[in-house]
Formats: sequence, structure tokens, C-alpha cells
Amino acid sequence: MITRRFGRTGLDMPVFSCGGMRYQHSWVDKEADGITDEGQENLEACIRRALEVGINHIETARGYGTSEVQLGRILPKLPRSEMIVQTKVAPASAEEFRKTFDLSMRNLQLESVDLLSIHGINNRELWEETISPGGALEAARQIVHEGRATFVGFSTHAPCDLIEEIIESDVFDYVNLHWYFMNQTNWSAVEAATRHDMGVFIISPTEKGGCLHQPSEKLSSLTSPLSPMVFNDLNCLLHPEVHTLSIGAARPSDFDEHLKTLPLLADGKGESLVKEIVDRLEAEFLKTNGHVMPSRWDTDLPPFEKVPGGINLQEIVRLWSLDRAFDIQTYGKLRYNLLGNGGHWFPGVNATEFDESAIKRIGAHLPSLLKKAHERFGDAPRKRLQQND
Repeated sequence: MITRRFGRTGLDMPVFSCGGMRYQHSWVDKEADGITDEGQENLEACIRRALEVGINHIETARGYGTSEVQLGRILPKLPRSEMIVQTKVAPASAEEFRKTFDLSMRNLQLESVDLLSIHGINNRELWEETISPGGALEAARQIVHEGRATFVGFSTHAPCDLIEEIIESDVFDYVNLHWYFMNQTNWSAVEAATRHDMGVFIISPTEKGGCLHQPSEKLSSLTSPLSPMVFNDLNCLLHPEVHTLSIGAARPSDFDEHLKTLPLLADGKGESLVKEIVDRLEAEFLKTNGHVMPSRWDTDLPPFEKVPGGINLQEIVRLWSLDRAFDIQTYGKLRYNLLGNGGHWFPGVNATEFDESAIKRIGAHLPSLLKKAHERFGDAPRKRLQQND
């Protein structure tokens, strides 16, 4: 395993983290009593496999159903000093935040965690609530003072400008955010975190980064001789500003493909290979879309709050353009059908209905694009996994 200094925390962080949102028995807390032997054995096998290959950062959240309860059945049996444990608690009043954190600790059956995230500072309202007197940040600092957590960070799906503002406040030790080849919008936030010596944890680079565990033949051909997953991992980790990528393993074997990244990263031979693949992908994007692949997807179109009907034009145009270039309909459907159902984690709505004349005033080509995108991606409405209760 390759490790990197996790910003100001000084922690020796493995470049892959064991994310705790896919190996659990259920997304529903109340089903904890029904955890099967098979389900528990699978989670424990994932943890043991992670530790076996040097992935000693175990990451979960209060919102991940039975994940914490199941981890609480194995983590106390393992050498605590050899693990970096993180959990995440959603923004709330200081009192509610503490109650939720207390529940997390009872579930995990640990005295303390190394990393505590305020989970999902996704818009300005939640940010202001977090830093207000009696807010979550106040509670998190008190928890650190008590020795029950060591460092405080935040996870976010917010617009890049807000993420940078939160980073510039310099109140957090690390950040969990999205950044990968298919969406590089948050790079300036990564750079801001580097200036503030914060740890940088990349959320879900495999699924959110293009459903790379289910790649199209076209995408696989374009990233050959690497799999899309290994290419994406390597492309991220060739940037020293990035410290760790989350692997949301559902079974022990889910680590295997990611581990192929390590020798390419270690011997330096991966850099030229990645450059060749990036050039190939960007050339295909240009050929099919008639313009270069944007480094940011949030600059040429208004945010959903300023679009009639709340249509998330930025995300729909991104999904449509990427699918045209790389034939990634599975990814497009996954993300598109969350619009209107994902709350502040995935804001705005899709193009099921829209005012054609109003959208045309934003861009003459947009009504046609929205209709085609809906025909291509429109499916049954989806919920985020955390909402499946």
C-alpha cells in the first residue's frame, strides 16, 4: 500500500479507503435486529481484506443504515492503533449532533474516532447552520476537546464556489468531495484545500465517476490497456494534492481491480499511459460533441435555482455530453433519475416537464437537448441509497 500525509492531520493515509456504504446488511437502521450471519460475515471479510492489503482507513456514516452496528461487532476485536476510523454525522443543532454522534459511538463500540465529518454541507443554508452558535461545528469541537474525536472535516456535494468558501474559513482539517475524470469541476477546491494543508478524500470515484464498475465497451476500448476503473484511480492519484480515494466495496473481491493501480503509481510508468488515455478520451469528446471537454461544468449555464422550473441544466448537459462521447447510459440513467428525488444531495429536477420557450431563452439548442436526454435517460424515479427506508 502507498500512503500519503493527510494534510494537517499528519495521519499516514492509504491512497485507498474502505468506504462503508455498500457492504452492510441494510440501509434501514431498524433492520439491525435482522442482520444475518451471512451479511455480517461479508462485512467482516471486507474489513479483513482491506486491512490485509494495507487499507487501514475504515470510513462510515450515521446515515449508512446498519453499517456502524455491524462494524461495532468487529472493530473492537482489531488492533485499534493500527486503524484510522472515520464516521460522519449530518448538520444539526449542537444538541442533536451530539446525540447522533453518541449513537454512532455506541454502534461502533469504540471510545473515539480519528476523523469526524460533518456530513453533507451541501448548500449555504446548511453551512450557515453548521457555523452558527449552537450548531454542529460547536458540538464537533467539544467532542474533540473531550478526546472522542481527533480531527474534524466535512463532506460535501455543494457547488464548487461554496466548497472553496468553506475551505477558506479554515475551520476544518480535511474535506470529502467529488473530483475525477468525468467531473473535474472541483479542482480549484482541491487546490484551496492544499493551500490550507487539509486532507483531501475523494468520494465515490468509481460509481459517481461514471459507473466504472459497469463500463461500456466503448469506454473500455478508449481506456485500454487499463480498465476504466484503474485509469480513473491512477488519473486521480497522479495528483499529489489528492490523498485517498474511497472504495465502496460490497464484497472482498471489490478491492482487487483497484489494487492494480498501485504498481503503476509506484514505478512512475503510469503517468505517460494516463496522458495517452486522457488525450484519447478528450479527442473522442471533441469529435462527438464539437467542443472540448470542459474543465468545469458549472460556468456556462446558470445554476438550477436560476433556471425556470428548477431544471438542473448543468448536470443534464454534463450527462448528455459524456454519454454521447463514451456511451455511458447506465451512468446517465443513475444520475438523471435522481434529479427531483435526491434533496440537497442532488438538487434541481430533470426534464420530465419544462417550459420550452423559457429554456430556449437560455440557449436555443437546449430544448432539443433536454428532450433527447429525457428519451435517453428517463426512467423510474430513483432515490439515493440512504433514502431507501
